[in-house]
Amino acid sequence: MVSLDDLLIPSTRVGDMLFDVDTVHRMLVNFLQRVEEEENEDCGYDSDQDLASPNHGCLLKVGRLIDAYLAEIAPDPYLSLHKFVAMIEILPDYARVIDDGLYRAVDIYFKAHPKLTEEECKRVCHLIDCEKLSQEASNHAAKNDRLPVHMTVRVLYFEQLRLKNSISVNVGDGFMSQRMSSGVGSAAMSPRDNYASLRRENRELKLEISRMRVRLSELEKEQSFMKEGMMSKSGNGTTFLTSLSKGIGRIGIFSSTPGEAKRRKAARRSRGSGKKCIQTQSAID
Repeated sequence: MVSLDDLLIPSTRVGDMLFDVDTVHRMLVNFLQRVEEEENEDCGYDSDQDLASPNHGCLLKVGRLIDAYLAEIAPDPYLSLHKFVAMIEILPDYARVIDDGLYRAVDIYFKAHPKLTEEECKRVCHLIDCEKLSQEASNHAAKNDRLPVHMTVRVLYFEQLRLKNSISVNVGDGFMSQRMSSGVGSAAMSPRDNYASLRRENRELKLEISRMRVRLSELEKEQSFMKEGMMSKSGNGTTFLTSLSKGIGRIGIFSSTPGEAKRRKAARRSRGSGKKCIQTQSAID
């Protein structure tokens, strides 16, 4: 079995790449041709069984090995974009179950070659299947400033689809478990019964919404009545204060002590006797 160190062949040319990428590319081309010839000679596999063939297992191992090789040669400042892309495109799509290794190699290449144009970066990122990225790789790609905006949008889009699918699956599992616990199996229901059940649930939802609307209107009416009551009380504030002052005056009159009452009576008597004296004097005159 070929290892990664076996592929890291130093380049013999002066001023050229650090590693001999052309030799590895030729080796890979010969390997893929031999795999294709073996598949053409073997007629025992159908089209649906190709992915389960021994050759496919070898391709998966080669795919992981090439991704690791790309990550090792990516920091080479003399590695041209053409040869880097050629090493990626040589493998078929089914040779990679997950593209985390390829994404890592591309990220290293972008970091080592900051002078790449936007179009060149898009060309490389187009080779990455965002659906094959793991959760960790997707999170890293969404925050990676070295990637073009187009790649970031693709990653976020597929991440949103993945989240939506996971939520729908969880909701579906909960719905199925609820139906099975109630004794009604989904497999035993006919499409007609299922449609009737959905219509019944729809009617129940509409009825609940109508009840909520009625309750909301009642609350609004109660709120308006409370506002009117507060406004009427604030408008009659003067009358209320006047009646309050009169009441306080009455309370002061009735709450006087016995001594004060006697003094008031004596004062009234003296005023009455004074009036009588004046009347008598006027009569004598």
